[in-house]
Amino acid sequence: MGEGDALKKVRIFVTGGAGYIGSHMVRTLGEQGYEVLTLDNLSSGNRWAVLYGDMIIADIEDRGAIKKTINEFRPDAIMHFAAHIIVPESVRDPLKYYRNNTANSLNLIEAAIEGKVRNFIFSSTAAVYGIAEPVPVSEESPLMPINPYGMSKMMTEYVLRDLAAANQNFRYVSLRYFNVAGADSQGRIGQAYKESTHLITRALKTAKGEFKKLQIFGTDYQTPDGTCIRDYIHVDDLADAHLLALRHLLENGESEVFNCGYGHGYSVREVVNAAKRATGIDFKVEETVRRRGDPPALVADSSKIKQRLNWIPRYNNLEYIVKTAWEWERKLGTGSS
Repeated sequence: MGEGDALKKVRIFVTGGAGYIGSHMVRTLGEQGYEVLTLDNLSSGNRWAVLYGDMIIADIEDRGAIKKTINEFRPDAIMHFAAHIIVPESVRDPLKYYRNNTANSLNLIEAAIEGKVRNFIFSSTAAVYGIAEPVPVSEESPLMPINPYGMSKMMTEYVLRDLAAANQNFRYVSLRYFNVAGADSQGRIGQAYKESTHLITRALKTAKGEFKKLQIFGTDYQTPDGTCIRDYIHVDDLADAHLLALRHLLENGESEVFNCGYGHGYSVREVVNAAKRATGIDFKVEETVRRRGDPPALVADSSKIKQRLNWIPRYNNLEYIVKTAWEWERKLGTGSS
């Protein structure tokens, strides 16, 4: 689909668009000329992060608000980012995750069907794979999540799969993210969670002095340097993947599931060293015992999205990912965690 006047008529409803990944998607949609409407309850998002379109402050649990919004806005597609994402919290409070990530997603999906929205893009996660073998992990790998967060996302994927099989007028793309990091290259938006759990963000906040030390959980894994290996993807490349998924659906493409990662990983030590190089600060690092359930390596086989959607990553570089994240952290100042 081309850009210009025809594109401006396409309406996209984004849930969770004030959050980290959602806000980068809203920015991308706005820059591409789409008409975008964000719905967010601001539990972890920020109003200032929504750079394009209008925003409604509401919860996807509110069926009435969702139905009213869809009926009035008449979106051509829904992009669903709204979710709780902290794995340890999901273990402590599983009902919170099943209620929001699964039950509320079902609420949204039902409203989409009633409002005759044909196209749905779901923000999923590599956590649906659990401790996956072999690595890299393809979309055909068994889904065996090991925590309620991953389970809650997997259940929503199953809802979408079964609905698409039963309803020929409904199609979806589910995107399974690996480790998302980095920030807008122009420094307008980035991670601003109250509770930062991502390794790169915590490393940079430690460099800023917000944390006294950075902990490395486990140094005895069967990896080259003994620490876990993860596939890090820049948030702007992830937004591009969503844009391609949207165009795929708008052009009557079939329902699909895609991994979103670069196909290679970096160890915890490599990320820590990259953070020290980017900041010029030799912050304190403490090595401690493994965390329960951490797989030694989790890397995406991203060949499917590259072949089917012609996704070409632009920022496949750890130094660039950390650099943009650090520029954003410096702009935030201290006390943002």
